[in-house]
Formats: sequence, structure tokens, C-alpha cells
Amino acid sequence: MESYDLIIIGAGPGGYVGAIRAAQLGLNVCVIERRDVGGTCLNRGCIPTKSLLYTSELFAKAGHDFDLLGLKAEGVSCDYEKMYARKDQVVARLRGGVEQLLKSGGVTRLTGTGSVAGPGVVQFTAPTGEQTTLHAKNILIASGSKPSRTEFKGCDLPGVITSDELLADSGSVKKKLLVFGAGVIAVEFATVFANLGCEVAMVVRSRLMRVWDEDISKNFGAVLKKRGVKVYGQSVIKEVVQNGDGLLCRFTSDGKDCEREADCILVANGREPDTDGLFCDGFTLPMNRGRIQVNDRFETAVPGIYAIGDVIGGMQLAHLASAQAITVCERLAGQSPSVCLDFVPNCIYTSPEIATVGMTEADAAAQGRAVLIGKYMMMGNGKTIIENGERGFIKLVFDKETDVLLGAQLMCERATDMISELATACVNNLTSEQLARVIRPHPTFCEAVTEAVEAAHGKSIHSPPVKK
Repeated sequence: MESYDLIIIGAGPGGYVGAIRAAQLGLNVCVIERRDVGGTCLNRGCIPTKSLLYTSELFAKAGHDFDLLGLKAEGVSCDYEKMYARKDQVVARLRGGVEQLLKSGGVTRLTGTGSVAGPGVVQFTAPTGEQTTLHAKNILIASGSKPSRTEFKGCDLPGVITSDELLADSGSVKKKLLVFGAGVIAVEFATVFANLGCEVAMVVRSRLMRVWDEDISKNFGAVLKKRGVKVYGQSVIKEVVQNGDGLLCRFTSDGKDCEREADCILVANGREPDTDGLFCDGFTLPMNRGRIQVNDRFETAVPGIYAIGDVIGGMQLAHLASAQAITVCERLAGQSPSVCLDFVPNCIYTSPEIATVGMTEADAAAQGRAVLIGKYMMMGNGKTIIENGERGFIKLVFDKETDVLLGAQLMCERATDMISELATACVNNLTSEQLARVIRPHPTFCEAVTEAVEAAHGKSIHSPPVKK
């Protein structure tokens, strides 16, 4: 009988990170993954998407910015196959690194399906169909998520695809892309193919990026418009039909009938927990809308069975799943959690980048909380002007009574890197006075943090005086 201290189902950012940390703490760990290690993030999400974003941004700069900068690049073109091949190389390199980390960390790695049969019991099915019963003191479910498939007439037509298919096939988009969705996945793919010169439109149920700060939604909407991306708000899809070699989408927007041609339609209306094959017959766990329910320690209704990451819902972020896994595994090893889960950075890797952490101005208003807002527009920042950056800003939310930073919203170059400083400030309850004491180098993007901090009290040097 094979027995472990911990069996982890899923080797994505939650599963493999948890496995390595548990092994570091002396636990005997087995991780089961039916596909490639790294999960959605590494293989079908974060990493391949950002590879395409980087390539497409270079292509766009060559076409739009080079002349302004005094550079000449004639006959620049895009080879989709090579672009996708480079994406695959990046993924393979990182995946190989994860495999080696698991091996060197002493983690038992099984390829196949892990199905929970009950407390401490997992049925392992190998690709050959051979089954083995495994036992463990504890089980951690980190099975992740999969793309949601919105149902509408014509949703099963060839060319109507999810992000998985779009990332796998370099020939998916030829000239015209239509995106259903308004969140991170939608805007990142819209950005990629707009950068590559495709005709891109977005069909949005309510408003663009509605769960984000309204300043971000409005300003990024303006950026997309400048790039030729048409956004149809308040929309309802009626049908998609074949149209010659392509597709025709019929929908309503703001109550008006519309139609749009496309050679590819990306359904990017979110992701749902992946629980396929997760439980053996006769056993299940309490769920809410497909999400496994857990307590504040990530333990399910069955003692000894835990779940983290996308499969429990909430913010679907790789770094959050990793932090949750570390928290669970450290507790199982008898240690106090080393990570604070109260402030989770959220990022979009468009150009300009978008990043947030903590409370927004709207959140504070909903709680009836008095705040001070410090905001700095990046078009006064030297580094932004040097690099021909888009419109952007840094917005900070401080508690009016205590002066503690409650949250930050950034839309600017390098926002996804700069957000860490502000997350650190939130975790440690730093005040605007403490943040203002830091000398940030010039010229940098991060010196704008100083301006935003000082703007909360009307002291920003490089902002015009606020009219009273």
C-alpha cells in the first residue's frame, strides 16, 4: 500500500508550489497531474499569452513608434508560426524547470488522473487505464479551472473557440477577430491581435472591465478605441452563423441590432472550476455553483481534505493559488503561514499595463469609509514620455483617519512590477508619510509613486495645483 503525508491533485501554480514547500518542510508528498506540470498558467494561460503580447507589442512599436524615434525598419512583417513556436519554446523551458524542481525536491510525480474516494484515499488511474489506490494523511485539491463555454445559437460552429484553442493554433485568426468578454482574457487577446494589425471588435455584456476601478475601465477603453478596437457595450448575442469562409455574429448593443463579420470568434467570458474525474463514484464534496466549498483554512467539509486555487472560486490568479497552497502546507507541517492573503495584486499585461491591490475608491464608498485619494497622471512622468507611453495614472487610496494605504490602482508602463511595492505597503499598514520618505530614482516610472503619495495631501511637485 502506497502511503504519503500529502497527496496533491493538480500540478499547476497551486499544486507544484505546494508540493515543493511541503517537501521542504519534511513531508512525504505525491503530486498527481493528468496533463503537463505548470497547469493552465504555464501551458494554456499566463505564460503563453504574455509571450504573444510581448511579440505583438514589438511588432506594433516597429510600425507605429519607430519613425517617431528616428528608427527605420522597412518591410516588417509577422510570421504567426514562428511567433507561436517561440511561445512554445518559452513554455517548454519553464515546464522543464518545474519538472526538475519537483524531482530534486523529492516529490513523487504521477502522470494520470487522481480521484478522491474518501478521507485519505485517492484512486490513481494511469494513462494505460491501470488503477492504484493511494493513501495519505491529507489531500490537497488544486485541479484548477477550464474555459467557460457560453451557450448561444451557433456556439458550436468551427471558428468559435476558447483561449485554449486560440493559444494552440497559429492559424486561428487571419484578419478579423471578434471577442465575447470584457475581462482580463478578453482585453489581452484583443490587444495581441490589434497589435498585429487585425480588425478586432469586442462584444461586452455590460461595460468593459466592469469589476475594475472605473478610472481604469474608462481610460483603457479610450486606449482600445485609439488602437481601432471597437467595443460594443450592453450587448446580448443573438446568433452566430456561417458566412462564406467566415462567421457572422448578430447581437444587440444598447438595444440596437448589430452584426459583425469575423474569421474567428473568441469566447472569453471567464473560467469555471475543473472537477472532471475529481471524485470516485459514491463520494463528493459540498459545492456552490461548481466551486468546492472550504473554510478559512481551506479545509473542505471532510476533515483532512483541502482545496485551493481556481477550483474554490474567487480571484483566479496563479500567485494567489501558490500563496494559498503555501499557507495550507505550512499549517500541515505545524508552522504558522508565512504569507498574508489579505492583499492580492491583480494584473493585466496590456500596454499600458494595469495592476491593482486592495481597496478601490468605490469599495471605500460602499463601506462608508472616509478616504484620501492621491492620483498622478503619467503624461508628466519623464520615463513615460521617453518611451512614448500611453495615457495612464497611479491612484492611491488612503484611510482619512489613519493615513494608512488601503489600496492602489495603476494603469501605466511597468504597472505589474510596481504594484509589489504598494502591496508591501498595504500588508504592513504603511502610511502616506512613511511612503513619502522613500527616495525613488529619476528618471523611472516608479518615481510617480511619490507624486501620487504626495498628491493625497496636495503636495505633488509635478502636478498642477488642485483648483478649490
